[in-house]
Amino acid sequence: MSHTSLTTTPVDAQGAGGGGALPRGRRFGAETVFRGAATAAGSMVLVIIVAIAIFLIVKAIPSLRADHESFFTYQQWFADSSPAKFGIAAIAFGTVLTSALALLMAVPVALGIALCLTHYAHRRVASVLGFFVDLLAAVPSVVFGLWGRDYFYRPVSDFAKWLHDNFGWIPLFGSNGPYGRSILLGSIVLAIMVLPIVTSLSREVFLQTPTQNEEAALALGATKWEMIRTAVLPYGRPGIIAAVMLGLGRALGETIALALTLGAVYNVSFDLLGPGGNTIAANIALKFGEANPTGRSALIASGLVLFAITLVVNMTARAIVYRRREFTGGAA
Repeated sequence: MSHTSLTTTPVDAQGAGGGGALPRGRRFGAETVFRGAATAAGSMVLVIIVAIAIFLIVKAIPSLRADHESFFTYQQWFADSSPAKFGIAAIAFGTVLTSALALLMAVPVALGIALCLTHYAHRRVASVLGFFVDLLAAVPSVVFGLWGRDYFYRPVSDFAKWLHDNFGWIPLFGSNGPYGRSILLGSIVLAIMVLPIVTSLSREVFLQTPTQNEEAALALGATKWEMIRTAVLPYGRPGIIAAVMLGLGRALGETIALALTLGAVYNVSFDLLGPGGNTIAANIALKFGEANPTGRSALIASGLVLFAITLVVNMTARAIVYRRREFTGGAA
């Protein structure tokens, strides 16, 4: 008996299950290879971002040296003239303004649609409506731009005239027209383009809410809206923020649709109805084909500013989500 308990047989040493050797994946280092491949893939993203930044900086330096005005405060764009005079004040302002207005209009509607699809509409109706919302995201931006320029501008013009007649005392609506291509038209078209992105992501976030949280709120006597307000929205807040920031990134980089619907005027103004407004991406699309070497370098310099704005937006979104990580279940 003592001999049996103290002697280790080959089967005991190898373990149960026949052979007891290390799993084949670990024998051949598959886990190590996968870890290295995943790390390399993640690091490649940083390498690409740094490479893009270096490219933009190198290409932008010649135009910045040739610029005879302040690049950050000058509002006009005469990069092809001699001497070159250009600045990003007006187009950077237009980029931020149109994107902010688009989100202001799109986010409440997108969240309402997402809540309707997940908690109010019948499952079959929600599936059909969700399909059409997702299909809206597949429409090319040039189609939105042509539609906004050739058709949608008519009702927007009537709406702009109504705003001026009734709220002209507000500086935002104080312009006397013309009520065609304007910040208002471009922002509304941009809001329609951002809507499906925010809606789809918010819908998926709301569907991830634990069922027990919803049932607990209802069991305590909460109405459906109170349940949504106390259980669904707090749990999905980081996802909502991420969806909004992704929509903002989409709005900041939009090109053709805004090139077709904005007035392409270089000015810094909060007037939404006048023939003004331009963005960095739209300006690049309109000017790049006919620009001389200095002009192209200047456009790349403006692209560098857009690149920096996008990085700041994404870093801010990441910081906000990290601060609210307690709702994701990842906090220790």
